Amino acid sequence: MLFPDFRGRRLRASGNFRRMIRETKLSRDDLILPLFAVEGKSVKKPIDSMPGHFQLSCDHIVTKAEEAKEAGIPAIILFGVPDTKDELGTRAYAADGIVQKAIAEVKSRVPEISVITDVCLCGYTDHGHCGVIDKGIIDNDASLDLLARTALSHAEAGADMVAPSDMMDGRVGEIRGLLDDEGFTHIPVMSYAVKYASAFYGPFREAAESAPQFGDRRTYQMDPANALEAIREATMDIEEGADIIMVKPALPYLDIICRLRDEIDLPLAAYNVSGEYSIMKAGEMMGWVDAKALVMETLLSIKRAGADLILTYSAIDVAKELNA
Repeated sequence: MLFPDFRGRRLRASGNFRRMIRETKLSRDDLILPLFAVEGKSVKKPIDSMPGHFQLSCDHIVTKAEEAKEAGIPAIILFGVPDTKDELGTRAYAADGIVQKAIAEVKSRVPEISVITDVCLCGYTDHGHCGVIDKGIIDNDASLDLLARTALSHAEAGADMVAPSDMMDGRVGEIRGLLDDEGFTHIPVMSYAVKYASAFYGPFREAAESAPQFGDRRTYQMDPANALEAIREATMDIEEGADIIMVKPALPYLDIICRLRDEIDLPLAAYNVSGEYSIMKAGEMMGWVDAKALVMETLLSIKRAGADLILTYSAIDVAKELNA
C-alpha cells in the first residue's frame, strides 16, 4: 500500500495505540543484576569507571539483593573479588570463598531472589587468565576440573544457577557431568557460549580486579569478526548440556543475537556489559546525552534482536522505570 491509501501515522498518533501495537516489550522479568562481592563487613567501595556501582561485602550484597527483589528483578549474578590470589585460583572453589559466602547470605536473607554465579578463574588467579598456565600457555584441559569444582562449590553453597564464562573448550560438559554426579541435576547452566574478545570489558576488569597480567584473552575468547563461529560455539555448548546460551557483549553484537535466535530453541541471554554502561554514564555526566533514555532504548534493541534475558548494570533503574 502507498500513501494516501496507507497512513502509518494513524496508529502512531495516540499513546494508547502505540502501546497496543508495540511489537517488542521490555519486562522486569527479563533482567539480571550483576554484583561484585568482596571480603569484609560494611564495605562499599566505589568502582570509579562504573558510576553507581560498588564492590560490596556480603551485608551490602544482601541489601542490594533486597532492593532488586523489591524492584521486581528475578535474579542477580555474583562475581567474586577474593582477598588472596594464586596460580591455580584456589579461592574460586574454596568452601569459604567470597562467592560461596555471598550465596549463603543472600539465600538465607532473600530466598525469593534467584542467585546465579559466574564460574571463572580470572579473578582468582595471580596471572589474571581464565585457566591454568603451563609454560606461558593456557592449558585448556587442565583447567576443566578446576572450573567444574568451582561450579560445584557454588551449587553446594546454594546457588540456583551457574554460568561458566571462561571460554575453555568442553567446560560445559565437565560442569554438567560433575553437577549430575554430585546430585545437582536440578541446577541449570547458563553458558557464556558466545563471548567475544571485546574492548568493552575494561570497566569490568577494574570492578573484578581481573585484568590479565600478561598477553590477552584472544586465544580463548572469540574474534569479533566471526559470526558463523558463534553458531558453532553455541551448538557445542548445547550438546554438552547448557540450558541457556549467552552472547557477550550485547550492543555491538545484535546481529549475532538475531542469528542465534533463528538457530537455537533454548532461552537466549545477552550481557549489556560494563563498557556499554560506562559510555552512557560518562555521556550523561558530560551533559551530552540522556542516559536513562539511552539505556531503555539499548535494552529494547537487545530484546528486539531476540534476547530473552538481559544482564545489565542498569537493572534496578530500569525495573523501577518499568514499574512507574
